[in-house]
Amino acid sequence: MIELETRELRYFVAVAEHLHFGRAALELGIAQPPLSRAVSQLERRLGVRLFERNRRGVALTEAGQVLLREARATLEAVSAAALRTQRAQDPGWALVLASKAGASHALLQRLLEASTRQAGMSAPEVLLCEVGEQAGLVRSGRADAALMHQPVDDFTGLDAEPLFAEGQVVILPARHPLASRDQLSLAEVAHVPDLPMARWPRVDGSYPDGPGPEVHTQSQLAQLVALGKALLVIPASSGAWQWTEHVAVPVPDAPTITTVLAWPAGPPSPGVASLIKAAKTLRAPAKHDALLEVNDGN
Repeated sequence: MIELETRELRYFVAVAEHLHFGRAALELGIAQPPLSRAVSQLERRLGVRLFERNRRGVALTEAGQVLLREARATLEAVSAAALRTQRAQDPGWALVLASKAGASHALLQRLLEASTRQAGMSAPEVLLCEVGEQAGLVRSGRADAALMHQPVDDFTGLDAEPLFAEGQVVILPARHPLASRDQLSLAEVAHVPDLPMARWPRVDGSYPDGPGPEVHTQSQLAQLVALGKALLVIPASSGAWQWTEHVAVPVPDAPTITTVLAWPAGPPSPGVASLIKAAKTLRAPAKHDALLEVNDGN
């Protein structure tokens, strides 16, 4: 079995990201010759070519692209392990729960209350974040668990416990003619001539093509809708951030969204296990008709 050192993985990732040995060496704070030798030695040990080198520069091979994905995940996991270990030594340590600001607010509030009723468990610290940031916070060790949504969020390297499922609503400017409707279909939402769909980032951070504005923050999104510049379709329970200038209209044929509690892949830590146990004592917020009961493991 071939064992890889974190140092050589860092060297490889630096070259792979810069596609230039000189710039990678500068970032790493080492001379270029030892960096080149380290990468060549890594290629020999693995028995594969990681880079194509020619007069025009450096390019990743297919094998190199695979190692780049794996090396990034490995280095992130090593860094997260160190951070979690240091945090565990802190006398004031508390479990950190990440959640997208404004999302699943009712559940989050009730989960925090339920966690204090678990023997030996204090309420988690809440780390509020922007769109799609929860997974990175958990993988990096900055958060121990996160409230996330299937199937839209990135669950690479994570395990998850389903909590509840719900329908979606379209958020419109309150003065828009469609705001008075009892419900709208996805087809109708997609073809509102004066209101393009706001564009959410994909898992890789890129944005789909379309006329609507790119969404970077919740506050930006709220103001775009209030100004009549965009609409969006979101889980029904994510409306905590809505302004008085917004109206939520149900979209019955939109895909069901499941809110889950996610943590690093593998058996959950004692703190996360207690949080899961607390979550199973809850029931979905009654005001959302489309919600299902919390998974009880049966």
